[in-house]
Amino acid sequence: MENTRDPNEMREDAERLADILTTLQRRFLANLSKELSRGNVSFPQYFLLGYLGQSKFLTMSEIAQKMGHTTAAATGLVDRLENLGLVERSHATDDRRKIMVKITKSGAALVSHIRQDMVNNLLKTMTCLEPEEQKNWLKIYSKIANYCQNK
Repeated sequence: MENTRDPNEMREDAERLADILTTLQRRFLANLSKELSRGNVSFPQYFLLGYLGQSKFLTMSEIAQKMGHTTAAATGLVDRLENLGLVERSHATDDRRKIMVKITKSGAALVSHIRQDMVNNLLKTMTCLEPEEQKNWLKIYSKIANYCQNK
């Protein structure tokens, strides 16, 4: 998609969006932080639980890649989650050196609870938008999320 807008106007809009995103992050992350602190789980640990909740299992190298960490750092994350009973490790049957990590029922319940809280907060936020604006918000955020995932 070619961009034909005035660069100065785009910059002004980007600066305004930066302010808006900061406000949104404060609002949603502060609430998420409260939820996570109840379970003694950090943001990176929660994000890892989210990845694990979408997969049957992940290997340590897949975890490191998804999290943007070294394998050693990923091992530390998994250690803490395992100590909390939120994930389990096992060895692959075809190669005992390969460690498989999967989310436990407790971990899945935590992710589900926090996600539901996020959905409820979004529902409250969406009440300030007209129905068409609500649909457009989802459409725009979906487009941005796809862009970010493909980068």
